Amino acid sequence: MADLTSNFIGIKSPNPFWLASAPPTDKKYNVERAYEAGWGGVVWKTLGSEGPPVVNVSGPRYGAVWGADRRLLALNNIELITDRPLEVNLREIKEVKRKWRDRALVISLMVPCDEDSWKNILKAIEDTEADGVELNFGCPHGMAERGMGSAVGQVPEYIEMVTRWVKQYSRMPCIVKLTPNVTSILPPAVAAHRGGADAVSLINTVKSITNVDLDNFSPFPMIDGKGSHGGLCGPAVKPMALNMVGEIARHDETRSLPISGIGGVTTWRDAAEFLAMGAGNVQVCTAAMTYGFKVVQEMISGLSQYLDEKEMRLDDLVGRAVPNFVEWQHLNLNYVTKARISQDDCIKCGRCYAACEDTSHQAILMKPGRVFEVNDAECVACNLCVNVCPVENCITMEELPLGTLDPRTGRNVVPYSNWTEHPNNPSATAAE
Repeated sequence: MADLTSNFIGIKSPNPFWLASAPPTDKKYNVERAYEAGWGGVVWKTLGSEGPPVVNVSGPRYGAVWGADRRLLALNNIELITDRPLEVNLREIKEVKRKWRDRALVISLMVPCDEDSWKNILKAIEDTEADGVELNFGCPHGMAERGMGSAVGQVPEYIEMVTRWVKQYSRMPCIVKLTPNVTSILPPAVAAHRGGADAVSLINTVKSITNVDLDNFSPFPMIDGKGSHGGLCGPAVKPMALNMVGEIARHDETRSLPISGIGGVTTWRDAAEFLAMGAGNVQVCTAAMTYGFKVVQEMISGLSQYLDEKEMRLDDLVGRAVPNFVEWQHLNLNYVTKARISQDDCIKCGRCYAACEDTSHQAILMKPGRVFEVNDAECVACNLCVNVCPVENCITMEELPLGTLDPRTGRNVVPYSNWTEHPNNPSATAAE
């Protein structure tokens, strides 16, 4: 099997799969069971400073979004940071780390945005022997209203300021956890980098309401007839997370900043995609909450097999897709494809026909006997038919070679390198 040993900003673990800061990492009992199941590391559930205890709701804490088969697509979470005493958490962290030296253990932190608060909490955790700290600048509910979490993460100046405090008062590597609840992920990432962060982790949960109770007319989860926004996590947020990870990995000022990828990692393939988009490791929460700690075993075996088949090392995969993540105007417009339907695989359901017929193109013909064929003169190769077809690989896209006539446009397929040179662009000067 491929060697999955990870060295992320100097923090070593037997594999790149860490449990994210969340309910599964709230106590020694859970963390040790996670290590026994095979997780390479954990980020201990967020600790706060000493003071009035955190009080969570004693009612539903999660809302959900399901697929048609009731497979969980997303959770909406209104749980706050740990409600266990700080001294109990610190004692258990120290006990766990001394027993599991080969596993990564990072402590998530969230305290008020003043220098003394951060100085004091860092001093309190110094002797736990933890491998690093993660600054929770992403929590979108509860703590944000107290001037913490995403209330800090949405202000780049605060991110840079607090990160500098942490680097000043702590010997430990510092990971800054970013909120996706911003217009652009780049200013917060740049601020963390300027503040001296050793890495960033993203994304934290997306501010959301999953559904509304239509009998009580309240957002869900509902507490005594009322609901609040929470943080969305799980497979549904993966597309947003991949985009934000890629934005940081390709940006000039942040491309050297290590990234811990978070957001809907459920399978080894999800993890591999995050690594290819520039993440150095991945953190997982919803999959463990849904399927249990042993879900990591499939991730380990799947990623190992993939790397063996590709004859790659783990480090070879990291960032492999970043050079191919470009802006639209840099796409190659001489690349022309047409849809092709395999009659041997077609089950005659007609989904492709309905989708194409009602999506302006009318490029799929229904012939006698419910035989579906592509009309190349109308096909724009949008890929919608591929996406709605219930049979994998029944519909594929076939590239037209250079020099052939595109029946839709009547033009030869010619090697224009990008949109600025293409004759369809009104401002282009290139002749067809």
